[in-house]
Amino acid sequence: MEFKIGNKGIGKKNKPFLIAEMSGNHNQSLDRALELVKAAADSGADALKMQTYTPDTMTLNINTDEFIIDNPKSIWKGKSLYELYGEAYTPWEWHEEIIRKSEELGMVAFSTPFDESAVDFLESLNVPAYKISSFENTDIQLIRRVAATRKPLIISTGMASIAELDESVRAAYDAGAKDIVLLKCTSTYPASPSDSNLATMSHMEALFGCQVGLSDHTLGIGTAIASVALGATVIEKHLTLSRSEGGVDAAFSLEPQEFKLLSEEIEHAWQSVGTIRYGATEAELNGRRRRRSLYVSKDISEGEIFTKDNIKAIRPGLGLPTKYLEHILGKRAKANLSKGTPLTWDCL
Repeated sequence: MEFKIGNKGIGKKNKPFLIAEMSGNHNQSLDRALELVKAAADSGADALKMQTYTPDTMTLNINTDEFIIDNPKSIWKGKSLYELYGEAYTPWEWHEEIIRKSEELGMVAFSTPFDESAVDFLESLNVPAYKISSFENTDIQLIRRVAATRKPLIISTGMASIAELDESVRAAYDAGAKDIVLLKCTSTYPASPSDSNLATMSHMEALFGCQVGLSDHTLGIGTAIASVALGATVIEKHLTLSRSEGGVDAAFSLEPQEFKLLSEEIEHAWQSVGTIRYGATEAELNGRRRRRSLYVSKDISEGEIFTKDNIKAIRPGLGLPTKYLEHILGKRAKANLSKGTPLTWDCL
């Protein structure tokens, strides 16, 4: 199951692959987009991800009810789909410069295509991987086209049933995909931690036999860090230069200093998971001297009987283990023993 995206290893032997999602937080400014690239690299991201579409490849320029966002809880309420995608899309002529800048700064750069023309365009730029969004995870034609590139494929699972995911994963493998990552995703913006259901990740891993991770739309970093303990090898989080400056996704995006903290704490969480192990670690070996053991607590003369009055279980741990206390009580001292002597079998 281990594989690479560019020069970055994906799998549990590697720290989680952290993707900074730029989305539309460039606010239609290439300079701002390039600032986001630098902020992602400085914050510890392994990858910078874009979205490749135009308003016309996403929807129709119609303002009837079904083309208007009417969810009262949505941060985009009242906008038409065409208007929203016009604000959010990343101009295709920017892609090459964004990719080049990302690579110069040591990151991998790739994108989410939303139709087959976007895949063709991204192939011309030789991107190293592809992402399928939650809303396209049932678009079998798109999945087949991406899978045919034989490049790593990351699929967000938001809203999809097990049956739908099974159909999509089978289609991807049948079309040539070799390396697939399923990202647990809650397709609300922002998402609630209580709706994240991270326990699903280990079930997906067992069910589909592939890498799993998280595409996180919650506020803050707690959910993403928790996902590491449940097996996430890929984590995606939106990045903005400043929430106060606005942007289509800014409300649920991390600012650079928060993203840096996320990067650091994800690595700490990954290091903490480790492997199944009992007994002292190398760092704990000296600590065993601080365990309790049996010591002479009063001066004892040769031949005197050991009692709870003259031996005690105390720290440090240089005497006999305390489990032998009942065995020693009633026995006689072999020689004079001074207070503070660790008890050994030679003392009996």
